[in-house]
Amino acid sequence: MNKIRILGAVTALSAVLVGCGASGGSDTASSGSNSGKPRIKFVINGTLGDRSFFDSAYAGLKKAESLGYSLKVVELGSDRTKWQSGFEDAASGDDYDVLAAGTVDTAGFISELAPEYPDKKFWLFDSTVDYTGKNGCSNKCANVYSVTFKQNEAAYLAGFLAEKLVAGKALPGATGDSKVGVMGGVKIPVIEDFVVGFKAGFKAAGGNPSSGVLVQYVGGGNPFGDPAKGKEIASSMYEQGAALVWPVAGSSGLGVFESAVAAKRYTFGVDSDQSKTLTDPAQQQTVVTSILKNAGSALYLAAKQNKSGSLAYGKPAAVGLTENGVGYVDNAGFEKLVPAALRTELKNQAAKIASGAVTVPSAF
Repeated sequence: MNKIRILGAVTALSAVLVGCGASGGSDTASSGSNSGKPRIKFVINGTLGDRSFFDSAYAGLKKAESLGYSLKVVELGSDRTKWQSGFEDAASGDDYDVLAAGTVDTAGFISELAPEYPDKKFWLFDSTVDYTGKNGCSNKCANVYSVTFKQNEAAYLAGFLAEKLVAGKALPGATGDSKVGVMGGVKIPVIEDFVVGFKAGFKAAGGNPSSGVLVQYVGGGNPFGDPAKGKEIASSMYEQGAALVWPVAGSSGLGVFESAVAAKRYTFGVDSDQSKTLTDPAQQQTVVTSILKNAGSALYLAAKQNKSGSLAYGKPAAVGLTENGVGYVDNAGFEKLVPAALRTELKNQAAKIASGAVTVPSAF
């Protein structure tokens, strides 16, 4: 039986990770009107269907319906020029009590809009507004709950595991490879936090990140939604001797799994358990583990606390291994590919980070 080692937290993620893939700009209500229930409007600067971060967030909000909420989803698509007007339209409506949004790209919109609607609540995940009131939040965003994730801690575990697998020649068919790859969407602090943590873990395991870790970014106009570019980058990394590639690039990462099948190499998933959310069995088999940033769990917890009146608005929150906000997947595939001694070693590393015995460097 699969068990997700999120080191606590609510595992609402895989239960509702449906293949959404709706077109940009769509506006979809779930489960009817739910009159009289507290209403959450999830505004996405992109679309569902990434089988990763946005789908994870959706799963947590979808599960919040069991707490008595109703959920409406607004997908703004990948055209950045439409995001500001999309958020303004979404906020101006009277069809929500809570507006939820995520990623650093939406922080400015929430900072500007939240003060205009003081009777509404705003949840921002994977970024934070400026609570000093200097940049847009005239009321210091007293109605905004911001939660970020210590992705560097989970990335450290990914790097540690990757080096041990490569050095130990533990991956069948890739025993001659001596490198690993990390593919980011774009070079921004939140993605760099993954890279910094990964390299630190790789080094702690005895590797040389300067020569052993390949790093490249998708970039372009759609860095988190370009699977073709992701496949191209991953193929290059495998050709350079990478035994596995870890995509940290939203749906651009879907191309990495395609490339891994063709190269007969391996991957790590990100944000969700991608050994489950991927629909191609061959791609699923390439996933050694998935490094989780539990957006869905964090949002479901926010929904519980909001309902009880204990959710802390007006100040930032950050969750990592200690707070059960990040982790890794330990399932049958993981146990097949990762030797028992290494699984124990990885678990001990996670415990050291959670206890504070190991401090992981950050890009922030």
